[in-house]
Amino acid sequence: MHPNTEIVAKALLDRGAAGTVVELPASAPTAQAAADQLGCEVGAIANSLVFDADGTPLLVMTSGAHRVDTVKIAALVGAAKVKRATPEFVREATGQPIGGVAPLGHPAPIRTLVDVWLDKYDQVWAAGGHPHTVFPTSYEELLRITGGTPAEVE
Repeated sequence: MHPNTEIVAKALLDRGAAGTVVELPASAPTAQAAADQLGCEVGAIANSLVFDADGTPLLVMTSGAHRVDTVKIAALVGAAKVKRATPEFVREATGQPIGGVAPLGHPAPIRTLVDVWLDKYDQVWAAGGHPHTVFPTSYEELLRITGGTPAEVE
């Protein structure tokens, strides 16, 4: 198991999550790629998108069917500007690569917003710290294990 995945698996266990990390047959750097391999709707993929909110990391867990409205998000978090983070910024904040960022297992807590759209699904899938790994969860559990805030992000 990749070291990032081990960190995520331990964080899931420590937080009492129901699901465990599973390895996909191929890399899933996009929500569609993950959905295709898992046989689920793209909307049931919980994308972990890291943004730069005035220099501070902000994690937005969004449905794979949505695009994040950065102006709306900036207003929600009280930031002057929210922009896509660089790969270096993402790795520094999470310890994980883009395409595999998990909603937990980071070196320090990251403020997190969770797309209310994910509540439409009994089961959602989130990245497990590496582009080849994911874990099943639910909207309510995702809120609990991340300490996230429900938000309309699109």
